[in-house]
Amino acid sequence: MVKRYELTDAQWQRIKALLPGKASDPGRTAADNRLFVNGVLWVLRSGAHWHDLPERYGEGKAVHKRFRRWCESGVFARVLETLAGDADAEYMSIDSTSVRAHQHSAGAQKKMARAKPSADPAVG
Repeated sequence: MVKRYELTDAQWQRIKALLPGKASDPGRTAADNRLFVNGVLWVLRSGAHWHDLPERYGEGKAVHKRFRRWCESGVFARVLETLAGDADAEYMSIDSTSVRAHQHSAGAQKKMARAKPSADPAVG
């Protein structure tokens, strides 16, 4: 039985070759790619913070760090492109209604403190 937000066996079979950490890849072999991807999907679809990630997926800070590396290297773009045609993959869609941004992330100018008129030596 597939848990909420997790990949089906068929979806996993389609993407596992796209992920870094295979035995044929140089460097460290990943033993937990499926668990990691399922943890990322849990955070993205639930809207929870990374630190609220259930323990079964690993420590939230470490999962987020790996997620950022995979995003920067294009791994998740390839995965989502591969799974985009699945009829049951609508839960993988991420748009502005499911992504919350911090209030300071909008790029607004920071308010500068204005000097009090009495502090201006020209006023007197």
